[in-house]
Amino acid sequence: MFNVTAFLKRLVIGRALRSEELGETLLPKRLALPIFASDPLSSVAYATQEILLVLTLGGLAYLHFTPWIAGAVVALMTVVVLSYRQVVHAYPSGGGSYEVASANLGPGAGLVVAASLLVDYVMTVAVSVASGVDNIISAVPELAPERVPMALAFVALLTAINLRGVRESGRTFAAPTYLFVAGVLLMVGTGLFRYLLGDAPVAATAAYGIEPDPADADLAGLALVMLVLRAFSSGCTALTGVEAISNGVPAFRRPKPRNAAATMAAMGIIAVTMFAGVTTLAIVAKVHIASDPCRLTGLPDCASYPQRTVIAQLAAAVFGGESSIGFYYVQAVTALVLILAANTAFNGFPLLASILAQHRYLPRQLHNRGDRLAFSNGILALAIVAALLLWTYEANVTSLIHLYILGVFTSFTLSQTGMVRHWNRELRTERDRALRRRHHVARIINATGAVVTFLVLVVVLATKFTEGAWLAVLAAIVLWLMMRGIRRHYDATSAELAATDPRGELAPPSRVLGIVLVSTLHKPTLRALAYARSFKPDRLEALTVAVDRGEAAALQRRWDESGIDVPLKVLDSPYREITSAVMTYVRSVQRTGPRDAVAVFIPEYVVGHWWENVLHNQSALWLKRRLLLVPGVMVISVPWQLTSSARAARPAARAPGSVRRGEPAARRRA
Repeated sequence: MFNVTAFLKRLVIGRALRSEELGETLLPKRLALPIFASDPLSSVAYATQEILLVLTLGGLAYLHFTPWIAGAVVALMTVVVLSYRQVVHAYPSGGGSYEVASANLGPGAGLVVAASLLVDYVMTVAVSVASGVDNIISAVPELAPERVPMALAFVALLTAINLRGVRESGRTFAAPTYLFVAGVLLMVGTGLFRYLLGDAPVAATAAYGIEPDPADADLAGLALVMLVLRAFSSGCTALTGVEAISNGVPAFRRPKPRNAAATMAAMGIIAVTMFAGVTTLAIVAKVHIASDPCRLTGLPDCASYPQRTVIAQLAAAVFGGESSIGFYYVQAVTALVLILAANTAFNGFPLLASILAQHRYLPRQLHNRGDRLAFSNGILALAIVAALLLWTYEANVTSLIHLYILGVFTSFTLSQTGMVRHWNRELRTERDRALRRRHHVARIINATGAVVTFLVLVVVLATKFTEGAWLAVLAAIVLWLMMRGIRRHYDATSAELAATDPRGELAPPSRVLGIVLVSTLHKPTLRALAYARSFKPDRLEALTVAVDRGEAAALQRRWDESGIDVPLKVLDSPYREITSAVMTYVRSVQRTGPRDAVAVFIPEYVVGHWWENVLHNQSALWLKRRLLLVPGVMVISVPWQLTSSARAARPAARAPGSVRRGEPAARRRA
């Protein structure tokens, strides 16, 4: 019979893949770049804007700091990219910052990195999708009331695409990412070429002034320094997602470290070029943007003014207005790539969660691969949390951005510090002069990265903590404590279950008492009795509870008349309670000997419709849950398949082995 659920699943996710096909999902560099680098590449769409939004809090007076702040961001990005290239070569197994910090600074530091990155991955999805929706609204302002539904719909779409597997998502996202890069570079190149010819593009907002925010007017001294630092920390959003390639090295084709390092270098060059170009063009075109449109002077009606993003203003200025093909092209690919930039998190979060689950810091289900060999549980967890965040903050980029980038710089700082320790350890044992020189250079790069990113982390904390970053800090702390608690639980469980005396544990019980629970005399009861007999217990009896004395007496008569040679014990229950009567009796017979075992056989109906479960098996399920808590009691379900269960018995729609855990051992060894 046609199964609608299975059909829809196959339609959305695709056919199930065998574990042996994992190698076919490995990525060439041309697909790895849009998958792992879409976040840092797309960040240029809003990094410049975030710098300008902070500087214009003081009006137009402080916009001359823009090139200096952009230069600092470019220098920082260069240092971070060079540092992470060292991580890729030194730790190619895919743990990235988490593995580096754990191996060199200890498990506690590794968990700090992991918690920070997991929080930041969630923020990446939320901010990227919200920013993409912003750019759509910039092109079509009438869609503004549908901001939140649009954002949630895009999260659902990204989830479905990623559930199809890494390679499938790479094919989907490659074209938009490359079209975005081409569009931005064309816009920057055209604009700067016009500037050199003396025909500089001018933004539509160049004619407007900006009133300073009352709290930031006439700044001087320390207050001015704090404003510049706030602008710098906001511009550092351009670095989000840089570490994703180091986490995803196992997804590359061989040679994995070299291909990953080459992809990271390409990402760094493209991102720096685009960010520097957009910022330069924004200065040339005199783009004016404010956190509140009513602070723009010269507007006839600020309340209804649809303030456009920096990218939108530049595209309109360069390509000839808001009705030009170039404007709509840039807006379309920008919106698309910003939404797809969340894919960096959809690849990084599940992979990191899988590694943490393998190390017993997160539930083991997060290490399972789904039908398409993707870490489906991690993908779904990320989507749910990001969707809740978008709904809570109404998909507002300005509100979400304050929770952003804190985790990135925490992981940057700890991983680079760990790499310094790694090279110190290597230098203590390495005797080859050429390799020692390379290790010294690598240590200098990582030490520089550690110092610079630590200073940036301090700046980000100082400037964003009270604006909402405290929530990201709190979330990371809670996640850190939760992961420690999960690891303690798994360790305690492993210690409790460890076989310290295998020979002694294999000793059989001295006596086995079999009990078959009976509600009435019918086929399921008789099957349970027959199955219990096959175990040949030392004693076997049937047990029923007299909720209604008349029905119990009738059952006893039928039992005797049937000639069943298993005694039926009737428990009296004046308060009509079945569970407590059975539990009391089982405990009483179980205490007769320290090595005695009790096997309780429970007849159960197997149904084919979900609603039939409401009508059957409730007493049996509750009894089973309670009996499982009693030491020395074995609970055995004896199924009876009702006619309706026939449809559920047909072969599964997916490949054999429906419970899949992690990567096949053969692939891990390879």
